[in-house]
Amino acid sequence: MSSSNARVEDTYEIQNDQRLDDLHSKIRTLRGVTTDIHDDVERQNLTLDDAGNVFSSFGATLSQSSRRAGQAFGLTGHGGVRQSRIILYIVGGVVGLWFMYKLSSFGLGGSPAQ
Repeated sequence: MSSSNARVEDTYEIQNDQRLDDLHSKIRTLRGVTTDIHDDVERQNLTLDDAGNVFSSFGATLSQSSRRAGQAFGLTGHGGVRQSRIILYIVGGVVGLWFMYKLSSFGLGGSPAQ
């Protein structure tokens, strides 16, 4: 019986070694996947940082261009056109166009709208 017990123990030890090897293989695979995920996250962080820097630079350039355009058209700075004057010009233009429309419809034989 001791011979049969030895064979059973050998069989169990072989099975345990196989399972241990399988477990080591799974751990290596998991470690590889974890490392790949970490590397990918680091690359994405760098990409996002670069994109943030590009957008910040674009915002500063756009702001500077807007300020220069305002100065070129006399909308900002000293001696520029005040906002109330611009609003007055726009309202006057709309009223003038409305009068021209009414006069043109009256002159074409149509009756003015009531």
